[in-house]
Amino acid sequence: MPKAARKKNNASSGSPYAGQAAKPKLGNSIFKMNTDLGQHILKNPGVADAIVTKANLNQSDVVLEVGPGSGNLTVRILEKAKKCIAVELDPRMAAELSKRVMGTPQQKRLEVLLGDVIKMQQLPYFDVCISNTPYQISSPLVFKLLAQNPAPRVCILMFQREFAMRLFAKPGDKLYSRLSVNAQMWAKIDHIMKVGRNNFNPPPQVESSVVRIAPIVPRPAISYEEWDGLLRICFVRKNKTLSSSFIGTSSVMDLIERNYRTWCAQNDVVLDDGPIEEGEEMMDVEEQQEDEWPGIMDMDDEDDLPDFFKEEMARRIDENKERELKRKKKGKVSELVRKKVKKVLESTGLANTRARMCDQNDFLRLLEGFNEEGIHFA
Repeated sequence: MPKAARKKNNASSGSPYAGQAAKPKLGNSIFKMNTDLGQHILKNPGVADAIVTKANLNQSDVVLEVGPGSGNLTVRILEKAKKCIAVELDPRMAAELSKRVMGTPQQKRLEVLLGDVIKMQQLPYFDVCISNTPYQISSPLVFKLLAQNPAPRVCILMFQREFAMRLFAKPGDKLYSRLSVNAQMWAKIDHIMKVGRNNFNPPPQVESSVVRIAPIVPRPAISYEEWDGLLRICFVRKNKTLSSSFIGTSSVMDLIERNYRTWCAQNDVVLDDGPIEEGEEMMDVEEQQEDEWPGIMDMDDEDDLPDFFKEEMARRIDENKERELKRKKKGKVSELVRKKVKKVLESTGLANTRARMCDQNDFLRLLEGFNEEGIHFA
């Protein structure tokens, strides 16, 4: 009986580790990137060189790197700085980064911190921050860095392009927003360069940009919480006038009244909390409702309106009457607060200005005016 053919030890098998299959292709990651964590490794050495060069590192600098990934930026940082503190959320990446410098002179100058940089109570001291930022933490990271004390000298950060453009947008720009005003109050922000999606592995779905953020030192002597509270109101509807955003929005006026009552209680200011007597000045309901009546259709002849439009108009008119009755029942404190808000808007000349057209000085004048009237936003 003939013997069965024996397989040679080096014969091809179904194992992915046999023969050529075991050898990874050049440039491929040894494990799958977790794009849910924003893992898009910067693979273009020219871009990596440019980012580190723009940081103007000194040999005495301690650099914080957020999201180091496989270390393409890290090794360049270590060539120019005294130390690099790399914060990495993914244990696999942290291990690969440590392995990359193991046995080299750079090993002693690299400190890897495993965890979420946003949740860290306190970051170690650093002079410069460099980051290929996971896009989902872009805004929290910016303001965490700006809150550091002492402030870093400069931050060179990669962001999704639209987010980056919002950071340095100016009044009147389409992307001008609360983020723009907030960030530019605490830092000088410049656009460095655009980075195409093909410079990453795997490529993200969006284009990227690198920005330079230099914190303003000393910091502006205002409360961030109160400043941001004012901006939140102004930018809820940035294309509406400030008068509409404040006096024309009942929920905002209710909030301001509550804050004013709190301030009065803390400063021993006695309030007349009684109802408005008949004959006294009542709230200007038409002004108060300026932006709460969207309208249905503007026609000369009501008979031209379809029945369902008439029904909708009747329903909204009834709602307005009910709202008007409630507002007229409000007391003297509500009327006092309304007068104060109106006074500030008119005295600053910003009542008919839209938030998207206001600059930092405009918002500072608003905040100062409100504070002088005992109105606060935090």
